[in-house]
Amino acid sequence: MNIAVVGLSHKTAPVEVREKLSIQETKVEEAIIHLRSYPHIEEVAVISTCNRLEVYAVLTDTEKGVIEIIQFLSETSHIPLGYLRRHLFILLYQDAVRHLFRVAAGLESLVLGEGQILAQVKTTYKLAQKYKGIGRLLDRLFKQAITSGKRVRSQTNIGTGAVSISSAAVELSITKIDNLTNRQVTVIGAGKMARLLVKHLLAKGAASINVVNRSKLRAEELAQKFPTAQLTLVPFEEMMTAVKNSHIIFTSTAASQPILHRENLQEVVSTQEKLMLFDISVPRNVATNVQEMDFVEVYNVDDLKAVVAKNHSSRQRMALEAEKLLEEELETFELWCHSLEAVPTISCLRTKIEGIREQELEKALSRLGVEFAEKHQEVVEALTRGIVNKILHEPMVQLRAQQDIEARQRCLQSLQMLFDLEIEIEKQFS
Repeated sequence: MNIAVVGLSHKTAPVEVREKLSIQETKVEEAIIHLRSYPHIEEVAVISTCNRLEVYAVLTDTEKGVIEIIQFLSETSHIPLGYLRRHLFILLYQDAVRHLFRVAAGLESLVLGEGQILAQVKTTYKLAQKYKGIGRLLDRLFKQAITSGKRVRSQTNIGTGAVSISSAAVELSITKIDNLTNRQVTVIGAGKMARLLVKHLLAKGAASINVVNRSKLRAEELAQKFPTAQLTLVPFEEMMTAVKNSHIIFTSTAASQPILHRENLQEVVSTQEKLMLFDISVPRNVATNVQEMDFVEVYNVDDLKAVVAKNHSSRQRMALEAEKLLEEELETFELWCHSLEAVPTISCLRTKIEGIREQELEKALSRLGVEFAEKHQEVVEALTRGIVNKILHEPMVQLRAQQDIEARQRCLQSLQMLFDLEIEIEKQFS
């Protein structure tokens, strides 16, 4: 089971490093094709969120394959290998599997138990399928990770009342400005995180909210979610006008470059009151040079940790319950992996039995005469196939289901000896 994960997260790297490795959904195909081109990478899937970039892979040579992934990350991010390695984690085999299960369950999130990550894992799986990055191992791994994430959420309370990145950003804003009621708020973006921002802003008393987005349709779809709210849709071209008339700005777009920077903010920032910028995007939507400006305060996703920490301790007990469920899921996955050892033997046995069936069928049909053979060949062939399948079915099911690894290996050795399968087995691995 040469499964590995190489990546970084909010635990190992600051946002200025994470944003350089962020891979937009439109670039995932290119990344998968590039990674699959390396000689020691068989399967690959990429998770890219605001808090993590992780490459899951099945490797023909673990050490060489990991080096290839690190090389890819360094080349695409333009971060020198020496500096990048300080922020990377590498997990192999069982540790890699357990990590993905924890990610899907929200146990590795900045916000413990947050639900959005499960949807992101599903998206990763769909994209890896679409762009032919995954085969048998990662297909099974991601399916079970998604099942594990759902199970944790249904059988524990870890997702109940969990704050999200968006709600944590709103909470942080309240610690800086006591009352949102009389403040003009602008949300730049109209995706899922922006929708959650609007939801939490309304819950905290925000009365006037601008929504700025490039796509008018998506902005309208967001507004339809809150029919009773006072939302003003602003074209992206008029973004700076909205910024000028606002006290608080939240940014949550998929832009690969900053959309707010010192140059376009200088003309609109008031000297009467500080402008508060809360940037929850990775890559960041607010350029680093904005922090140098007077009358502007900038906060990004890494500034949310203090807010999140308040809820963290109360959720630890629920996390322990989730860990127990994930260990059960891990054991199930490992048993499945071990069952793959039986596949070459089963394949060889089926090939040998099928060869015998075809030979004996040919002999029987030749004895029955041409007229009978032509008229009844399909029926006789179906009959013989059915007999073979029924004879092989139960032994094969029992062999795959055998949980005792040593017992399964003894069964495999017995089959290989009884049916003289050694030559065929050697070919499988040559």
